[in-house]
Amino acid sequence: MKRTLEGVVVDTIQGDIANQTDMDAVVNAANAELRTGGGVAGALYKMAGPDLAEAGKRFAPISPGKAVITPAFKLPNDYVIHCLDPVYGRDKPEGELLQRCYVEALKQAEEKEVESIAFPSISTGAFGYPLKEAIPIVLNTVLNEITGLKHVKHIRFVLFSKSDLKAYESYWNKALKER
Repeated sequence: MKRTLEGVVVDTIQGDIANQTDMDAVVNAANAELRTGGGVAGALYKMAGPDLAEAGKRFAPISPGKAVITPAFKLPNDYVIHCLDPVYGRDKPEGELLQRCYVEALKQAEEKEVESIAFPSISTGAFGYPLKEAIPIVLNTVLNEITGLKHVKHIRFVLFSKSDLKAYESYWNKALKER
């Protein structure tokens, strides 16, 4: 799915967040210490090399909902924006913290004049946020933030599975019909 909203291209794809060669920045679903891990963080740190972990040390620890930006090193992007996503059932209020991840990531992108940014499905993997609860928060947040963007002209959601991609696209179609 690809749409243009308020002059910003928004698309959803199934793929690997660490291989978004046409994006200026990618978002890392980080841990508090900004160290390598599994899932999204593992894929990004593996491709970026050890300098990514070293660059994150000066910001760590970060709290849920917070975002920081580092160079991308060996990744095909200019920047990695690290967000500490909420752990579902532990970090409260989960919805507000998840929303803040996206707002903060876009804020970091705007400050660096990033034109394109790729998001994974933050918090829906190891941190246990139910996908069907996360999607409306994520997409409504992005829809609300688009009008204030000056530099970001392309937002991509990179989904790991075909079922996640279908869920995102289904909600997008519904939300855009209601607007």
